[in-house]
Amino acid sequence: MRSFTRADLDKFYDWRNDPYVARFQGWPLPYSRDRANDFMVEMETATPGIPGQWYQIAITKKDTAELIGDCAFCPRQSGIQTEIGYTLARPYHGYGYATQAVRGLVDYLFDQQKMHRISAYCDTRNSPSFKLLQKLGFRLEGHYIENYKDGNMWASEYHYAMLRREWEARG
Repeated sequence: MRSFTRADLDKFYDWRNDPYVARFQGWPLPYSRDRANDFMVEMETATPGIPGQWYQIAITKKDTAELIGDCAFCPRQSGIQTEIGYTLARPYHGYGYATQAVRGLVDYLFDQQKMHRISAYCDTRNSPSFKLLQKLGFRLEGHYIENYKDGNMWASEYHYAMLRREWEARG
């Protein structure tokens, strides 16, 4: 994982416009190139760990350094709790890259950012996402029924969380 650079623009723009990838995300389609460029500019100067601000990290393949997705976190006002999110470009689904990236992000957030609690929301239809959270030891804390609009239909979300002591106990 690394910071985004302007060289990432094309790959980022491509997956943000893939309807399959975007289907459980909060961004509208089409995702404009100007918006993608603005994102790159914002991430170049962003500082991780500022309460109320999302910070996104590029996910790359170790062997090629190819950009394949991103993960993000947004600390709450307390500064010791944070929400995470993650997205992978479609060709990289199902290979364990997201699990590795989220595991690395959780390690970073607990070890270096000194978070007490990490949470994540995912659409109830997105079984790969909630299975990833369960695999890493996150516990289901809530099931929000029809709590947001997805196009013309109501959709539901799961809320998962983990405490630092739970992560550390996993060994």
